[in-house]
Amino acid sequence: MAHPTPRPARKGGDGRLTAALDPHDSGPQDACGVFGVWAPGEDVAKLTYFGLYALQHRGQESAGIAVSNGRQILVYKDMGLVSQVFDETTLASLKGHVAIGHARYSTTGASTWHNAQPTFHPTLDGSLALAHNGNLINTAELARRVEDLGELEGELDLHVKLPRESTNDTSVVTSLLAHHPGQSVGERAMELLPQLRGAFSFVWMNEHTLYAARDPQGIRPLVLGRLERGWVVASETAALDIVGASFIREVEPGELVAVDENGLRSRHFAEPAPKHCLFEFVYLARPDTRMTGTRVHSVRVEIGRQLARTFPADADLVIPVPESGTPAAIGYAEASGIPYGTGLVKNSYVGRTFIQPSQTIRQLGIRLKLNPLRDVIEGKRLVVVDDSIVRGNTQRSLVRMLREAGAREVHVRISSPPVKWPCFYGIDFATRAELIANGLSSDEICRSIDADSLAYISLEDLVAATTVPMDHLCRACFDGVYPVELPDPQHLGKGLLETGPVHTDVDGLAVSLAGGGAVDALNRP
Repeated sequence: MAHPTPRPARKGGDGRLTAALDPHDSGPQDACGVFGVWAPGEDVAKLTYFGLYALQHRGQESAGIAVSNGRQILVYKDMGLVSQVFDETTLASLKGHVAIGHARYSTTGASTWHNAQPTFHPTLDGSLALAHNGNLINTAELARRVEDLGELEGELDLHVKLPRESTNDTSVVTSLLAHHPGQSVGERAMELLPQLRGAFSFVWMNEHTLYAARDPQGIRPLVLGRLERGWVVASETAALDIVGASFIREVEPGELVAVDENGLRSRHFAEPAPKHCLFEFVYLARPDTRMTGTRVHSVRVEIGRQLARTFPADADLVIPVPESGTPAAIGYAEASGIPYGTGLVKNSYVGRTFIQPSQTIRQLGIRLKLNPLRDVIEGKRLVVVDDSIVRGNTQRSLVRMLREAGAREVHVRISSPPVKWPCFYGIDFATRAELIANGLSSDEICRSIDADSLAYISLEDLVAATTVPMDHLCRACFDGVYPVELPDPQHLGKGLLETGPVHTDVDGLAVSLAGGGAVDALNRP
């Protein structure tokens, strides 16, 4: 049996608040959420709205919906949450039979209106709108191909290949997909998709047809559902549930699906080589979503059971860090026999805000999001279950807050292995230099966050809980093994297509980039 890192007995908190935590810097930022529906006779705009609402956890920067009535595509998008962007009047103006939607967190391209999705592009015979979950790693090469495209007679005299304001990989793909002289959109997709490298779950549409495609590794999720009068594709099954669609199956890695008046058609553009994102099971996906045939909640409960078996604690109460730590805490309590309790209350409305807090408010740190129940935790030895530790700021503030509320001991249990490597496939982690587990041992992290003990689940136990074979999972953020070979560092990063000067760190990567500071990931032993 493994043993957690111990800490000597210590006094309670000193009563001071901490300014260490920026409430808008909450660790790993989610991927994006995509939704598509083909359903003549249904209110497809509202179905897409509710589908995006179910996927809001995957992206909170911007939201957009594109709808076609068979003659033209209308796109409406803006910065903010789904409920901030759309209202009844706006949705009522989006009439049609096919729609796609997107909730964005930026991984390539700045968080601006021009980079909000769905993207739109005219073609010789109509137009296209596209939404993307994931991140491409050959964007620089694809952008050069866009610049080399010849002008096409009949492109509405726009002479626009890539909108100058757009700096994301999705706009590049949209431009290449829209350029299909002498081909149908489906034929162009079968030609283009094998040339894309990285993670992508696409939904796109022209005036008549809904399309969906998933990269050969299937890194990001994508599922297919059935309505009484149509079809739905979405990032997670939870979005199918909310619109009343029945789950049919996952879109397979390397598969292209098309839906129109002739029904559903499927083709494979590449051989499947499954590498489903392991972090989806830990944090990204909703607990009520099904992935690879398993309910995510059940996986997380099993992770908690395994943590209790491998890293027991002599404690009085198990509490989660809501919401992502809740299922694992339930499992830990069940397997350990220690009572489960609610020791932290979450403010459900602290999500994205356009009002920046003052320094005084910022000093409240984690208290803006969580508040301890003193009556529950005072005098107790606590097991606190959380999903991950990235920089360590959140856990450090949390431990202090619990001690101030009277906790005698705080034993931290983490339902994922140490995060040591950045993600280049659609999750925006800190730079490698900022990842606390990259530079410190578990014992040192335990002292850094001031816990009485600290333990992470092992990679092997985490994979076992998913019931997915190890070689069918992308584990790069935990073990540095990237399933899709990465290009040189200068061809990676969030600001790759930005037009202004890019400030780089000692590794030659832009300091604000997703996955920045990970140049040694390319040359590791």
